[in-house]
Amino acid sequence: MKQFKFITVLVIGLVLSSCNGQNKSKNNTAGQSISKIEVIDFHATHRCMTCNAIEANTKYTLDTYFPKEIKAKKITFQVINVDEKKNEKIAEKFEASGTSLFLNVIKNGKETQINLTDFAFMNGNDQAVFSKALKAKIDTELKTL
Repeated sequence: MKQFKFITVLVIGLVLSSCNGQNKSKNNTAGQSISKIEVIDFHATHRCMTCNAIEANTKYTLDTYFPKEIKAKKITFQVINVDEKKNEKIAEKFEASGTSLFLNVIKNGKETQINLTDFAFMNGNDQAVFSKALKAKIDTELKTL
């Protein structure tokens, strides 16, 4: 009999805590049904030629290959200056202290950050190579949404 009471109390406790956790996650996420890709280009106030090329080539790729997805807000593009106080929290979230390129893939409200910074610096000055590779990376992630 004691074992039955213990199991009953345990089950009730699990049910109550799982319901409580669900409410918290709804409040902490932007929306559990949201699925999109955020392309985020971080930069410092003073930028070199490659840093400017990364932004230009990212914008070119998105405008050329993903205009429908941008219009439908399935893909968004943000350029964020990490030196501005108002951007401090998002820069910390992505650990961006200078030029950095990220895909923030949001599937059903859950975020996965893909750091493309090394790729961006290696290919930033070659629009054809940069655009082809970035398009492929975004296409791959779009298929998973």
